[in-house]
Amino acid sequence: MTAVRLELTHPVARITLAQPARRNALSRSVLDELTAAFHNVGDDPEVRVVVLAAEGPAFSAGHDLAEMVAQRGEQYYDELFDACVTTMQAIRELPQPVIARVDGIATAAGCQLVAACDLAICSDTARFATPGVNIGLFCSTPMVPLSRAIGRKRALEMLLTGEPIDAPTAVAWGLVNRAVSADELDAAVDALAARIAAASGIVVGLGKRAFYAQEALDEDGAYAITAATMAANAMLDDAQEGMAAFLEKRAPRWRQDPG
Repeated sequence: MTAVRLELTHPVARITLAQPARRNALSRSVLDELTAAFHNVGDDPEVRVVVLAAEGPAFSAGHDLAEMVAQRGEQYYDELFDACVTTMQAIRELPQPVIARVDGIATAAGCQLVAACDLAICSDTARFATPGVNIGLFCSTPMVPLSRAIGRKRALEMLLTGEPIDAPTAVAWGLVNRAVSADELDAAVDALAARIAAASGIVVGLGKRAFYAQEALDEDGAYAITAATMAANAMLDDAQEGMAAFLEKRAPRWRQDPG
């Protein structure tokens, strides 16, 4: 049985980690399956939004330690962590926004996966941790999206202590957008996905790329990129249609897909 399930219910794609008995550990094969699933939806012009979910009591426990303790060679570890980076970057490179649906615990690379997603909604019992320091394997790659999501001091507290944070703290720190009761989780995720899917796919994709392009730049550099982006955006058919629809007080009829 596949460890990653992909369901296409256009305009939303749902990718589900489906190894609850293994706490959805991110083995090398799971990482490769995840990356392939992201590429599949990225190439689908009918997909507007991607939801990343998981079965069972753990969203993901991170890397599969069982495949890492046999004193593997340097090439093995290089390839494993490169595969992890490739998966996380695949989320960034998708034109569609990715929403993490988190119920249960997300630790180490599992927490990294949540931080790498564009948006996240969790249940009010979810917890998040980067506990690698406690087993002698510092969560170095998880710190990349984590520090960008929650800031230096909060990220270092999680990384240096390994202590988990609860759902309200994750919301307050900016790791997730909101926390809801478990029985409201699907409805909250579906509502957010539907709201995003109602917009022009090509415009959302353009905006997502621009956001990450300007994020690490100084103000001048960020304005240079975003001004050029808005000029290109204004010339798109969907922009012209959207502005005309607003002026004519009618719903827009989008013509272009993400890409």
